Amino acid sequence: MSVPIEMYEFANEAFYLAFETKDLNAMSHIWCEQGDPVCLHPGWPTLIGREAILESWRGILTNPHQSQVSFFDARVSLINDESAAVVCYEKTDDQIMVATNVFRVEGGRPRMYIHQAGFCAHPPHQA
Repeated sequence: MSVPIEMYEFANEAFYLAFETKDLNAMSHIWCEQGDPVCLHPGWPTLIGREAILESWRGILTNPHQSQVSFFDARVSLINDESAAVVCYEKTDDQIMVATNVFRVEGGRPRMYIHQAGFCAHPPHQA
């Protein structure tokens, strides 16, 4: 089932909104329930599987010292009729990182299957 590119943009925005508002319930609805989703937080070991990923987000979202995160310059690249990659930059209080978010259609809507964020040696200027 093909979904419009705007739905991938919306899913990416929903991910960062859940991150920004520290909403674990919303974060849970963003991640795929089928297969073995993957998450690579900067400096962390690879997390495979929904349970491990949501446990990591529980720790991040309940950490009172966690920096606010926003995103900019998101670009969607369709992979096939049921998946797309969104590459964007993440801005925290003191750094800019680059992120790749891969979404696949599950239950008629894009859900996150892979999230990888890492340090960016030469970050762009934010518009």
